[in-house]
Amino acid sequence: MSKLRASLPTILIIVAAIFVDQMVKLRVEDTMEYGEQIDILPFLALYRTHNTGIAFSLLSGLHDKALVAFTLAVVCFVIYLWWTTAQNRVFARVGFALIIGGAIGNLIDRSMLGHVVDYVLFHLPNWSFAIFNLADVFITIGAGLILLQEYLSWKQEKAAKK
Repeated sequence: MSKLRASLPTILIIVAAIFVDQMVKLRVEDTMEYGEQIDILPFLALYRTHNTGIAFSLLSGLHDKALVAFTLAVVCFVIYLWWTTAQNRVFARVGFALIIGGAIGNLIDRSMLGHVVDYVLFHLPNWSFAIFNLADVFITIGAGLILLQEYLSWKQEKAAKK
């Protein structure tokens, strides 16, 4: 029971990430037309679209059920990594929590809507980055935190060997 209690902060991160992601997507779906663009800055806009694949529209040719199964398998694997990671590896645990929350947020879209709602567009006059959503941001930040934890742990081990 103490491991579950110690995991409560990261469980709350998972729940918060899912909640915030779904609330923003609901707002985008309720207030923007499909394909509508709202410029915020010269290089940043809200642009409502639907992604039928996974990250950067990869695997968009797969059936929804296959993508849901694939996402569930990845979520289960990341939950395992999160659960088995030592409590003192805070950056990694928060990173895993953000990945889980973001993946579940996108999984909810895919299973309920048949696509993922995307709405953030970075662009220049003759170039644009893939359109993404807050869940994707959570996943990216989570991966960065895991890499940071690995780097810090490597540095610590290296210093301990000296």
